[in-house]
Amino acid sequence: MSKSSLIEYAKYNVKRTMELDPAAKSKFEVLFIYPHIKALYHYRIANWFWRHDHHTFARWLSNRARHKTGIEIHPGATIGKGLVIDHGMGVVIGETTIIGDDCQLYHGVTLGGRGSTDCKRHPTLEDGVYVGSGAKILGNITLGAYSKVGANAVVLNDVPTYATAVGLPARNILHKEKDEE
Repeated sequence: MSKSSLIEYAKYNVKRTMELDPAAKSKFEVLFIYPHIKALYHYRIANWFWRHDHHTFARWLSNRARHKTGIEIHPGATIGKGLVIDHGMGVVIGETTIIGDDCQLYHGVTLGGRGSTDCKRHPTLEDGVYVGSGAKILGNITLGAYSKVGANAVVLNDVPTYATAVGLPARNILHKEKDEE
């Protein structure tokens, strides 16, 4: 990943954080204090090493970032632009996770696997997905674009586009098409 790409991702993430977090008072504060910005910066570097078969070094970088930020992102995950991890302590993002653009996670979220196979075993979050505090999204499932997951839900099945899932295990309680907003 080039230096200019890292800078562009960071600028976009700072902008998104400023839009979503009313507590964010300045771009300087977000860039230098917010842990998810640091975690994502380290993830981008570790992911480059992972994709170039330097797995041990990539894991070392991601573990350093976890110790600094409390956010664990496996370097093999695929993350789009604009991910905001608000109050990120305890967030875990597994190896085969795919996260689209402009998603938002809160503290304690797990994007985890079920089973120990060598295939895709972690969730896919399409663009604009919101996941509340403490939610567990487990297995090779898809959260459709702009869907929402309530706090502490345990999601084991796909969530349709624009749907809201809550509970243990999660169930869909609301499904609206974009045109209905």
